[in-house]
Amino acid sequence: MLLDLSSDQEFFRDTTARFLQEHASPAELRRLRDDAAGFDPAYWRKGADLGWTSLLVDEQHGGGTISGNGLADLTLVAYEFGRRAAPGPFVPTNVVAGALSAAGDDAHTAVVADLLAGNAIAAWCLGEPPPHDRVGEIHVRIEVDGGDLVVDGVKRPVESAAQASHLLVTGRTGDGLTQVLVPADSPGISITPMKSVDLTRRFFVVAFDGVRVPAEATVGQVGKAGEDVERQLQHALTIVNAEAVGALQSAFDMTVEWAFDRYSFGRPLASYQALKHRFAQMKTWLEAGHAIAAESTAAVAAGAPDAAELVSAAKAYIGDLGSELVHECVQLHGGIGVTYEHDLHLFVRRHTVDRALFGTPSEHRRRLADLVVAREGI
Repeated sequence: MLLDLSSDQEFFRDTTARFLQEHASPAELRRLRDDAAGFDPAYWRKGADLGWTSLLVDEQHGGGTISGNGLADLTLVAYEFGRRAAPGPFVPTNVVAGALSAAGDDAHTAVVADLLAGNAIAAWCLGEPPPHDRVGEIHVRIEVDGGDLVVDGVKRPVESAAQASHLLVTGRTGDGLTQVLVPADSPGISITPMKSVDLTRRFFVVAFDGVRVPAEATVGQVGKAGEDVERQLQHALTIVNAEAVGALQSAFDMTVEWAFDRYSFGRPLASYQALKHRFAQMKTWLEAGHAIAAESTAAVAAGAPDAAELVSAAKAYIGDLGSELVHECVQLHGGIGVTYEHDLHLFVRRHTVDRALFGTPSEHRRRLADLVVAREGI
């Protein structure tokens, strides 16, 4: 992902890579296919000990960074997650932990501590079902009722909702947005599993029917969470973009190795001119994906004025051209590339899910156009 890493960042990334190589082998991923959670809690706690959950949390709440840029450090882990299609609620737990830390509210200190230790996970309830499923559309209601807040509506897809101790819910209060941290076992919540092409990631439909929480459950201010939600969305997009590029890198490397090992008419496949052109095109897409992911990460981390534009451009590019790349990898493998026994599909699956999460490429092209129009006053 990042070309100029400090020695501490290199060590951090290498440590994560070695850990995942040992604990997230293809055989383990296949075993987890039938696991309800999709990950082992002990594995997740060990990952938390390595720093996977603390990078968006300030030091006051027990977090910290490797380089002083927590989001950039987090993309190093995300990239390795993609490289191995690794299990675990990496995106939602980090987004929620970062949101609670940024709110600066001591009411959620205990939850943050549990997330950092890996003793609990949290789910981020942002997206909604059709016809309100465009990125940024919020129709769930959060109403003030005396000293309580009442949540009504449906969220989907919500990653790891059934395994979460708390749900960070984004809803509409009047014309503004409100976020509340809801215990997952609150009365009025129903959680229904969805199907996913990824072997280890679990998604759910979460319905809220008059779910009542005290005012202290608010994260930020009632009706004024718009900027907070936008920042969280940018963090989530940054993470999934880095992860998707990692999956693409593994698929590409695997295909190059195959092309040199596989012989046809006495020559390796990689020696044929037509295939060389296809590999060159794939390499161009891949390097551009690395570049735009890194550029958007830097913009989001710095709070740059064009951060929202860059991260949406990255999501659209990596989603579309990444799909072309993994499909080329499958075709170049021939029949073996579509078998369950071959590892290639692990990375196709991971990229496919990352492509759809938090807005499809077409939605982000539309979002990008809207942002440019608003900025230029057209």
